[in-house]
Amino acid sequence: MCGRYAASRRPDDLVVEFEAEDATDHDVLPADYNVAPTKEVHAVLVRYGVRQLRVLTWGLVPSWAPDGKDAAKRINARIETVAQRPAFRSALRWRRCLIPADGWYEWAVAADRPGRQPYFITPVDGSLLAFAGLYERRAGLLTCTIVTTTATGALASVHDRMPVVVDRARWASWLDPELVDPPALVAMPPAHLLAGLELRPVGAEVGNVANNGPALTAFHAADPAPQTLF
Repeated sequence: MCGRYAASRRPDDLVVEFEAEDATDHDVLPADYNVAPTKEVHAVLVRYGVRQLRVLTWGLVPSWAPDGKDAAKRINARIETVAQRPAFRSALRWRRCLIPADGWYEWAVAADRPGRQPYFITPVDGSLLAFAGLYERRAGLLTCTIVTTTATGALASVHDRMPVVVDRARWASWLDPELVDPPALVAMPPAHLLAGLELRPVGAEVGNVANNGPALTAFHAADPAPQTLF
């Protein structure tokens, strides 16, 4: 799954990166190194044929839902079943988005002590990731979910799921509502993209959603050296 991630890019930079117009209505989100469910996040989507940068709430609320109380249960959508799930299938067909991120966190059982060791999975070169997402609009509120797939390589030893990372060459295809079979586009990220990811041990402070700041993503010197995933 993807239950926590980091997103530090400024809206101005995201607009350039995704070649989108700024439709955030001046709702400027600060850099967030500990994005948690139900927080507001940046997402890129297509509305009326125009690619836009928007502010959405993480945790999808279907248009037919009586309220948003279960939104935190829909922060992820499994790619294997997303086309069949009532909460996601309409959004998969018509309302796909990209969710910018620096990287995401996962926790694994520590080999040398009690408890779990958090890891930050991020591009070695510091480049931007784009997660495959879906969005919904209900009562004027835009919400989103992150699509996940089976983890591969060294990441599978940390968690059995990972967010679907969309390669830049497939951004336009994922966002295009005219394509009716999008899962085939992103079922597995290209090998070159996965090869550029680093599995970085970080400090336990990230486990508390009240903590924030770039130090959360820094290599934790007391732990083993970071490793690339492939």
